[in-house]
Amino acid sequence: MKKPTIDFITLGCSKNLVDSETLMGLFESHGYHITHDSDNPQGDIVVINTCGFIEDAKQESIDTILEFAQAKTEGKLQRIYVMGCLSERYLADLEKEIPEVDGWYGKFNYKQLLYDLEASDERQEVKEYQRHITTPKHYAYIKISEGCDRHCAYCAIPLITGKHHSRPMEEILDEVHALVKQGVKEFNVIAQELTYYGVDIDGKQHIAELIEKMADIEGVEWIRLHYAYPAHFPWDLLHVMREKKNVCKYLDIALQHISDHMLDCMQRHVTKEQTYELIRRLREEVPGIHIRTTLMVGFPGETDEDFQELLDFTRWARFERMGAFAYSEEDGTYSAKHYKDDVPVEVKQARLDRLMRIQQNISAEIEAAKIGQTMRVIIDRVEGDWLVGRSEFCSPEVDPEVLIPADESLTIGQFYKVKVTDAEEFDLYATTRYE
Repeated sequence: MKKPTIDFITLGCSKNLVDSETLMGLFESHGYHITHDSDNPQGDIVVINTCGFIEDAKQESIDTILEFAQAKTEGKLQRIYVMGCLSERYLADLEKEIPEVDGWYGKFNYKQLLYDLEASDERQEVKEYQRHITTPKHYAYIKISEGCDRHCAYCAIPLITGKHHSRPMEEILDEVHALVKQGVKEFNVIAQELTYYGVDIDGKQHIAELIEKMADIEGVEWIRLHYAYPAHFPWDLLHVMREKKNVCKYLDIALQHISDHMLDCMQRHVTKEQTYELIRRLREEVPGIHIRTTLMVGFPGETDEDFQELLDFTRWARFERMGAFAYSEEDGTYSAKHYKDDVPVEVKQARLDRLMRIQQNISAEIEAAKIGQTMRVIIDRVEGDWLVGRSEFCSPEVDPEVLIPADESLTIGQFYKVKVTDAEEFDLYATTRYE
């Protein structure tokens, strides 16, 4: 009997994408035909992997479910299944409000969907590295842990994913070996809190050891690190970043704020002085490092003085990559229970706009300073008249890109040395024709 086609829709972060890819690999191993994020899904079944992090993400997930529920009502597909963070957190309410969905799965039991469809209890375990890669074949995301023990006041992630749980190191390294054999060259290491890796196993941080062993695997061209935490930073990681040529001089570390008042209210367990010292040491020990961070405005109790400290810090730190967002109250978090959301919406927006204007100017200056430099890039795709590539300082989808004239006929997935010829606020222009 021919098995149904399943279209997977992934919302939210790259950690969600890895979960989708894992489930897709499991379905493929059982003979199903799958597609992912199709512009016009034609599958008999749709599986929606949801995000439940902040209000906008939750709304996008609900709107997507309702869109496909309508398609089912119109006879355009047979069944809908929902998995991920939103259903992990709001299962009872969702089951009641959207009866068109045929089955709900959370953040950790999603593999059960296969066995429910097969009407069988026979289990076939799928390794993480057997997953169906949906990114361009030359790069992949590697999730090294799940959950978080930090319990920041504003964050719902621990409520959804639970305590920090590290994957065994050998399992991660096996995955990297397997993906190299499939042609993957660039590995974007992800976790809710990667610097905590290993603490739940033996009480020690093992992220530096893990990255060093990954870097020693033949065929690994780039390793890029995402979602570090500023408190108790593992300084031995900087030695690995500096000494291993295939570990990108790039660190994604969310700082959120700088005033001691706000850091204390946010329960970040780090001080202003420690944060300044962290940035100084990152730049001193890893020359040329590009730091990506996220900052928050409008947290309950944020004063004009707190915000001014944040502006001053941003001007001083000169982050190569920075995103910011306005605080939104999330159900069940410490701040929702104990603080009043007392910063008016219009003040939050004005602060956000002002902060981002400063960052835009910084970014433009940093990118303009690269004109005339040569750098190594990997080519991701062709877009109109341009080949679109990235340097080691650019993570997929979120960071600036390097645009090269398409008539230079470069190969997607290959590395090239280019010279930067021009710069915009967030993108570079370059050529291979400079010698």
